Amino acid sequence: MKKTMKWLFPLLVVALLAPWPVAFATDAGDDFNSQETIQVTAADPSEAPNWQVFGKAIGGVDTPGNLFYINATENTNDITVTLYITNARALSHCYRYLILEVSVYVESGNGEWQKAATSDTFITLQNGQVSFSLQGCANYKLTIDEGSFRCTRTNVDGGSVCPQFFLEAE
Repeated sequence: MKKTMKWLFPLLVVALLAPWPVAFATDAGDDFNSQETIQVTAADPSEAPNWQVFGKAIGGVDTPGNLFYINATENTNDITVTLYITNARALSHCYRYLILEVSVYVESGNGEWQKAATSDTFITLQNGQVSFSLQGCANYKLTIDEGSFRCTRTNVDGGSVCPQFFLEAE
């Protein structure tokens, strides 16, 4: 019995660390009477930020990653994008705190990504959302570059200790 329990705990820890943050996207800025559009695409899960979570751990983002791509090249107006953590309530039972630095990058004319001139912006379990004002006629990506957390437990009723993100653009 002790040998079984000895292997069961590490197996559970690995199983809980496996899921990636889930990203959802919506585009609330579509005006069907206009040619100006905004296209929002969730980044591939392999591009997502990564950190190691286990009970009673203090840590940070190990691997920065991309969340969303925003194509506003055909939109001449400024747009507002709002990033939400949709499962903040469930995560509040697992984390004492979760602070993630959200950055915006703009694609230059030669296809390279450069950090946009925005101040440091943090999304937490307390605020659950952040907004950015972006100029039209450009491609953008939202990323998690850094962050820190204190995990109190990893057993979530039917859920995950990974934040789920939702982006609204208008």
